[in-house]
Amino acid sequence: MDSPSLAQVLESPEVQAFASGFPTTVAHLAVTLALLAGGAIIYALLTPWKEITLIREGNAAAAVAFAGVLVGLAVPLAVSLSVSTSVRDIVIWGVATVVLQLLAFRVVDLLLTGLPQRIREGEISAAVLLVGAKLSTALILAAALTG
Repeated sequence: MDSPSLAQVLESPEVQAFASGFPTTVAHLAVTLALLAGGAIIYALLTPWKEITLIREGNAAAAVAFAGVLVGLAVPLAVSLSVSTSVRDIVIWGVATVVLQLLAFRVVDLLLTGLPQRIREGEISAAVLLVGAKLSTALILAAALTG
């Protein structure tokens, strides 16, 4: 049995589907990662404590809290990406998701008073509670996106 030639393999429906779909996948990924980075930057600028500075100083509680922010932003963005059909759709739903999640994070920060100081002091338990609250809101927002 002869093996297919390179030209035959490159012309196969599977390779053609990959060739046409891969650039779209990369574009969708790039837009979503840009939204994640933008959301994280905005969050870092809006927080009452400066997590990035604290992380650079070796504060583990700040690192845990900021990791929770990243995952908390990523969960609804991932759902938004999965239900969107175009880059425009991803941008619209992604921006809405980031704005809603940042508002939810801010409410959590306000409700859990005293946590910023405890995180500045390196208290891991405070950071874990903050992460739990932020991930909970992220999951609820993600579920809301699916209708």
